[in-house]
Amino acid sequence: MKIIVLDGYSANPGDLSWEPLRAFGELTVFDCTNDDEMLVRAKDADVVLTNKVAISDAQMAQLPNLKYIGVLATGYNIVDVAAARRRGIIVTNIPAYSTYSVVQMTFAHLLNIVNRVDHYATQNRAGRWSANPDFCYWDTPLHELAGMQMGVVGLGNIGMKVAQAAQVFGMKVLALTSKETNVLPVGIRKVDLPTLLKECDVITLHCPLTAETRELINQQTIAQMKDGAILINTGRGPLVNERDVAAALASGKLAAYGADVMCSEPPSSDNPLLSQPNAFLTPHVAWATYEARVRLMAIATENVKAFVEGKPMNVVS
Repeated sequence: MKIIVLDGYSANPGDLSWEPLRAFGELTVFDCTNDDEMLVRAKDADVVLTNKVAISDAQMAQLPNLKYIGVLATGYNIVDVAAARRRGIIVTNIPAYSTYSVVQMTFAHLLNIVNRVDHYATQNRAGRWSANPDFCYWDTPLHELAGMQMGVVGLGNIGMKVAQAAQVFGMKVLALTSKETNVLPVGIRKVDLPTLLKECDVITLHCPLTAETRELINQQTIAQMKDGAILINTGRGPLVNERDVAAALASGKLAAYGADVMCSEPPSSDNPLLSQPNAFLTPHVAWATYEARVRLMAIATENVKAFVEGKPMNVVS
């Protein structure tokens, strides 16, 4: 069996090992693969592992040996799953491996915004504190999370952990979720979108990207938010209209936007969010802690093993 990893560098830049996959066949690992290279590299593959290299119906038609696609992530929108199902190709993903890492990044953004850690660290490297006449200084608003209302959009594995962590900080939690009220933990209030937008000081996005959620945050929904609300996005870039978010930051309608994801990655240099001082952007690394990547690699190997044994797991096709 021939196993091809199309873009292994992001999950494993060299600090982990692909060797366990060699137990199941001939393994070739490419750090990166562009669209023009994909068919050439995968032409004889039985198993293809991909993180962000898309695989379409037309491409599958040109890969006669392909029997299995393993997505090295939780989201699998890069693969035409319906086409794979029609062709009898198994597609799997890696669920829940990065839950704690993404929750951590969500609060890293939020705490940076309310405490301005990066701002003060930058100022002090430039000598600001050393030259200060008093023992302390502050030149930004500083706020406690306790007493704020957080709106969590999506209560899957990550959203639920974010909601629970928010409660530890003393925040009140409202949730937009398909879960029934009677199964929600104590203190989490299920609401509709207009209520969440109207009442929350902080809104954090953890829902899947679907036709219904694409650009959920836009000029119209932002207008329904509290003045000075904080928006966090560690879910998917296209959950927001980036131009509308940038305009809301410029006008002061939004106090800050903390995001680990963008509509286009990497973003173009003229993306309006890059010039907004209250847009705090990290380069899609919430998932990339060492511990999360160890779990990812282990689950990816188990997925292939289960497929080889005829008992596929984490199937999404």
